[in-house]
Amino acid sequence: MKNGVKIVTIGGGSSYTPELVEGFIKRFDSLPVKELWLVDILAGKEKLDIVAGLARRMVKKAGIPMEIHTTLDRREALEGADFVTTQLRVGGLSARIKDERIPLSHGILGQETNGAGGLFKGMRTIPVIIDICKDMEELCPKAWLINFTNPVGMVMEGIVKHTNFRKIIGLCNVPIGMHKAIADLMDRKMEEVEVTFGGLNHMVFATKVVIDGVDVTKEVIKKWADQTVKNIKGIVWEPDFLEALGVLPCSYHRYYYMTKEYLAEAMEKLKEHKVRAEFVKEVEDKLFEIYKDPNLCEKPKLLEERGGAYYSDAACSLIDSIYNDRGDIQVVNTVNYINSDNHKAIQNFEVNEVIEASCKITKDGAVPVEIGELPKAVNGLIQQIKSFEIIGSDAAVSGDKKEALLALMINPLVMSQETAKIVLDELLEAHKDYLPQFFK
Repeated sequence: MKNGVKIVTIGGGSSYTPELVEGFIKRFDSLPVKELWLVDILAGKEKLDIVAGLARRMVKKAGIPMEIHTTLDRREALEGADFVTTQLRVGGLSARIKDERIPLSHGILGQETNGAGGLFKGMRTIPVIIDICKDMEELCPKAWLINFTNPVGMVMEGIVKHTNFRKIIGLCNVPIGMHKAIADLMDRKMEEVEVTFGGLNHMVFATKVVIDGVDVTKEVIKKWADQTVKNIKGIVWEPDFLEALGVLPCSYHRYYYMTKEYLAEAMEKLKEHKVRAEFVKEVEDKLFEIYKDPNLCEKPKLLEERGGAYYSDAACSLIDSIYNDRGDIQVVNTVNYINSDNHKAIQNFEVNEVIEASCKITKDGAVPVEIGELPKAVNGLIQQIKSFEIIGSDAAVSGDKKEALLALMINPLVMSQETAKIVLDELLEAHKDYLPQFFK
């Protein structure tokens, strides 16, 4: 890395890219990114060019020697890369709209990473990420793959179970958002609050909060009842439930603990053509109009409405810590073992299963801290979702319709065998172009 760091972002035409660019600019002294390659497909070329224009203006304003390259040829970009990030969406937002609307039309929740929608996004995505891993093994074998692409847990299971590629870490902005919310609740700066996380992607729990060496978890739980994130409705948690649970759930847990309320709200939005994906599309259309402004040289505030808040901090901090061998603690997705003795970080899961947890980050990757056992009260749900991730990733690779049905039936948001069969058939047909493995 004598000439600086080369980073490749696959899905470079994403509206999230300015978050990344901002993060790399902010850390240039410790993470000298000299080449940032933004990669996309032909259908995304217009957005790629718009985002690259903004990225170049941001770099110019910052006065740093970072070159922004664009290409539709992934292999050209990957040659000699030090880090690769993936933030792709197979089928674009139109596919996400189908993932949400088709299940809802049959009375079950449709969502990007949960239920039927999450399964289909995973099955479209995993074969693509596997191909990227194969290219990396050939063209940049020393590079780390940092995956932001949802559903992160299922995608990671697909890579771990169906390839020998291990230089991959999954990342989500939910834990960093929770950490910030906890610090705000306690009227402290984030760096003054130590939070330990353990669980699964979009099903992670804050298991312990320490301030000034004192365990304040119970105090935080009492204050946590009304916390939420922008893209998930703020139905208030029942304080007695949280106190009995003993750990802090993330906002996505509401889909499972408040399914009836969330389904009712989603059905209303379906009638008004306001499902989350349609709202996101409106925001994204506005963002790209803003990005076109030749005078814009910074990330616009509107991007936070896209659900992208804190991505730059999470992603760039992770890359910076690997590059500089920092040994600090960050929350990422990786396999559930602490050392070569296969000692488990979270007792509820097998050593080779993917977890989301607080990890020590070094040049050799992520090693989970010892979490112990998550409460018995959450074990049934997390085991169900882990089974869903594993069977879903198997179906993505095999193209076996029976396995896809099994994954759907395992997920608690589906609730009906007959509905599962109908939704499976309709989503397979809707995404036929992106699921060739099911139509051999």
